[in-house]
Amino acid sequence: MPRKTLVTTAAAAMVLALTALSPMSPSALARAPQRTDASGERTVVVYRVPTHDRRDAQKLISSGYDLIERRQGDDLFVMGDPSTANGLRRLGFAPTAVETMQKPLPHQPRTPRSTGGVDDTYDGGYHTVDAHYAHLDQVAAQHPDMAKAVTYGQSWLKQNGRGGRDLKAVCITKMKQGDCRLDPNSVKPRFFLMSQIHARELTTGEVSWRWIDNLTNDYGKDPDITALMDSTEMWVVPIANPDGVDIVAQGGDNPILQRKNADDSQGGGCGVNGQTGVDLNRNAGTHWGGAGTSTEPCSETYLGPAADSEPENTALEGLFRQLYPAVRTGTGDGDPAPATAKGLMISLHSDASMVLLPWEADHTIHTGNDAALRALAGKLGSLTGYQSGQAGEILYDASGGTDDWTYDKLGLASLTIEIGDSDGRGCSGFTPAFSCQDSYFWPKLKPALIYAAKQAVAPYRTAARGR
Repeated sequence: MPRKTLVTTAAAAMVLALTALSPMSPSALARAPQRTDASGERTVVVYRVPTHDRRDAQKLISSGYDLIERRQGDDLFVMGDPSTANGLRRLGFAPTAVETMQKPLPHQPRTPRSTGGVDDTYDGGYHTVDAHYAHLDQVAAQHPDMAKAVTYGQSWLKQNGRGGRDLKAVCITKMKQGDCRLDPNSVKPRFFLMSQIHARELTTGEVSWRWIDNLTNDYGKDPDITALMDSTEMWVVPIANPDGVDIVAQGGDNPILQRKNADDSQGGGCGVNGQTGVDLNRNAGTHWGGAGTSTEPCSETYLGPAADSEPENTALEGLFRQLYPAVRTGTGDGDPAPATAKGLMISLHSDASMVLLPWEADHTIHTGNDAALRALAGKLGSLTGYQSGQAGEILYDASGGTDDWTYDKLGLASLTIEIGDSDGRGCSGFTPAFSCQDSYFWPKLKPALIYAAKQAVAPYRTAARGR
């Protein structure tokens, strides 16, 4: 069984009882020798799991199950294989299989797909890391008065001399002297959008791609975009986890469901039912090690050996510090950022159809800017048709996330948008048909992103303005 902190004798007894019932936890099973078919694929099953207690989410996570970003009422969703159902039943749940698919396993060596250029795609049109990076360079070359590409670090594989990637961002604005400098004392407010920190959440990267094109192509044509470009810097990290996305793209038209980065320093051998790497959205150095994390290296929510152990996170946090001043002077969970603070950050995930606000680590505590952040999240929820609230209120608690870190360390107004199919359009899941991007997701997200970017000038005054 994964090691856990047992807070009471009763809890210890429960764990021992579960151990007797289930000889191998999901994480232990992942490390055991596994058999696959000749194609090297695994059968992936998504289970609907009714719950009856808020603690059930943490029970599933700490037991090693892949609890995906989806919730319907009191029902959670677990991704596993055909054997997962028995383990869930032994934990006292009544799972129902709702989706079954064949997915390839990661293979060695983890070399990038590099046919090159903005047209390098997989699975019907999703853009590879090469395509995203070529896109940033292309936009900067075609619009030197509007865009500047920035390299801000290296991925885990590159830092360790095993291939890998640079980490890249782009700054987009109608350039004036002093714009897009790595200086927290900027004249213009800054809106920051990031995506694919969880590599398998493909829609998020495509939304960032379209946001970049919309800003640069519609300047001088769309009054809202023109005003926004004249007044605000828009920063975009379209691929926050490039090593992970390279693994996803190895599957071609059947993407590998890699969530984490490629850090195998804590040991490989995760087999069919586990996944090597660190969950970058559980590794950030705020409330690290709390609810929604696992200490098992093969778990999808493995938090890493230490807070901010991963170079993808330390580099991203370094970029945030270069772009935003630290204005939240207190260190307590309830200490507010000043109402005059500028800037707004959104991290895109999928596919829960929700807008989440800090603290995501613990829904029983609230930030000092809770009213304003709820107002912002509520407005974005009304524009997208999504629920809004703290993660543990409407999904489940998740510690060590990016938006908690940016709020905690900088006082930056920060939210997560969980992109999903809230209208039953057949576009759910991590790898929906590529046609969903233009026909459904982008029309839904565009007005929300424009609204959010406009609020970067004074996000904490949104509640007082009532709009």
